[in-house]
Amino acid sequence: MIQREMPDTIVYMCPDCDDDTEHQILKGRMGKATIEGTFKCNECGKVTSETIKIPALLEVPVVYSDGEVSETTVTTLESNDIVQLEDEFELDDGRPVCVTYIEVGEGRRVKRSIATKIKRLWVKRFDILSIKVSVNDVGKTYPLRVEAEPDDEFVVGTLLRFDDFDCFIHAIKTKGNLVKHGSAEARDIVRIYGKIRKKTYDVLDFEDDFDESDYVIDDDDDYVDE
Repeated sequence: MIQREMPDTIVYMCPDCDDDTEHQILKGRMGKATIEGTFKCNECGKVTSETIKIPALLEVPVVYSDGEVSETTVTTLESNDIVQLEDEFELDDGRPVCVTYIEVGEGRRVKRSIATKIKRLWVKRFDILSIKVSVNDVGKTYPLRVEAEPDDEFVVGTLLRFDDFDCFIHAIKTKGNLVKHGSAEARDIVRIYGKIRKKTYDVLDFEDDFDESDYVIDDDDDYVDE
């Protein structure tokens, strides 16, 4: 059985707020599936003494991938947790991951599931991302990659520096749309489009309309930095 420590707070229905709110545990005793004690609502301040049912802890098998290397491990979920594709969380050992596949009964893969039905999770390392970059140089397109943390922000019109040349970000394709003005976080980016910047270039006009067809490249192509 998984041992759990007494938490500092717990979320449950506050009778005064008429909503699920966070409560401070003033004193309590933990059972197998309950906490009996005195609780104070962090929203309205009401203090109550009662027995609160808590979700069970489950150990779920995990296939963890870091690039070409994979390993099997387990992680702990609460029985009422809802897991879906692209969820970000930390394994029990603290490694940040993103969910890539969810397996339920009979080997079926689903997009979303409650923890009690999950047979196995596939996850990938999610502290460093490798983002595809297509750099346009008139009639040529160079496939590159840039590493970033999930929270890193990329802004259209700013400069990306590479070993052989730099490029200005011309547009950013995200999971939802094409960003021609503004910014996007690395976690949401599918590809960055850039215009090459050579030493002979003094000014680059960003008023030109963006045309994705200028960037002819196979999405399966990978750039290897020797």
